[in-house]
Amino acid sequence: MQMMRKRRIFVGDFLIGKEERKAIIEVMDAGIISESKKTREFEKLWSGYIGTKYCVAVNSGTSALILGWNALKIYKNIGSKRRKVITSPVTYIATSNSLVLSGFEPVYVDIDPQKFVITPDNIENHLKSINNVDEYIAINPVHLMGYCADMNRINKIAEKYDLVVVEDSAQAHGSIYDGRKAGSMSLFSIFSFYIAHNIQAGELGALNTNDEKIFYLAKKLKANGRFCTCFVCVRKTGKCPKKDMSGNNDPRFLHDLIGYNFKTMEFQTALAVTQIKKVDEICQKRKSNVKYLNEKLNKFSNILQLPLFDENVSYLAYPIVVKDEKIITREKLCEELEKYGIETRPLFGCIPTQQPSFSHLKNLYRDKLPVADYIGRNGFYIGCHQYLSK
Repeated sequence: MQMMRKRRIFVGDFLIGKEERKAIIEVMDAGIISESKKTREFEKLWSGYIGTKYCVAVNSGTSALILGWNALKIYKNIGSKRRKVITSPVTYIATSNSLVLSGFEPVYVDIDPQKFVITPDNIENHLKSINNVDEYIAINPVHLMGYCADMNRINKIAEKYDLVVVEDSAQAHGSIYDGRKAGSMSLFSIFSFYIAHNIQAGELGALNTNDEKIFYLAKKLKANGRFCTCFVCVRKTGKCPKKDMSGNNDPRFLHDLIGYNFKTMEFQTALAVTQIKKVDEICQKRKSNVKYLNEKLNKFSNILQLPLFDENVSYLAYPIVVKDEKIITREKLCEELEKYGIETRPLFGCIPTQQPSFSHLKNLYRDKLPVADYIGRNGFYIGCHQYLSK
């Protein structure tokens, strides 16, 4: 007798339906799997949905971050002095990695205990406490688990101290703050379309901006710094606008910047297009699942901090924080949930005090990030995705 496979409830899931199959077949039938029509369609749809003029598709959210920070260096002609960026200590490691890899220094301030985002008060207090504000270039709020940072106040602080704002919106597809979508309230923002996220495509990222110069720099840098920047290549028509400027019959192979290969493929952008077309339905189902879970788990609210419910939040997952480690530890609770087939993931950890790759900062930040330390030690999340049934 064949044993029935145990059901497993994943943090994120992706079901291949008719629309998704059709999209992949269309790519194969077109015979072009590198960036082409589907990628341009995705960029147009995503910029329109978020409310920005431009979108640049890349192969991951991490690449979008690295791309944006390097575009900013050129845009602002940043020398070796202005390299500090205020950001969140509790988020996926890519936020900090991208800063370091791009030659910037992450500076951490504490977070809100319920929304897990850096707060304007903590940002302002930090800036008031230092004498070297001229070493800072940006504030990089992370809209974690779908919760938006207080962008109005953060933008005011940035203006006061002559800083730019960059939104890490990787986990906030469709979240709304003061009538605007996450990712539309800064110089540029980034998104990730990883399989566990609200809009899913496997490995795919995007940089969104209203700034034309950032847009063109990002387009160039993502393709190894190449000279051409056209939306669609018209070289074959004999009317290439860059031909005479470059002195080269094919400016695709002339490079005026040192860049990366962060291009994506048509398969991912084709899948993303199918998801964007049902984004409102996806976000609403996730909100309904969070509301339902809150109602059913409310009897444990003396032990667990349940997620703050907000109709404007498009939830990436269902975050839970253990209130008292003496009653039950996160590890024990997650171990028990896993026995029932419920996948759990830690809420990332406090980067400067709990992540081994940033252990050189541990003493510097000791006792300075009490909320982040607690959330990083006791927070975890389970799924609330649109494929879950009651």
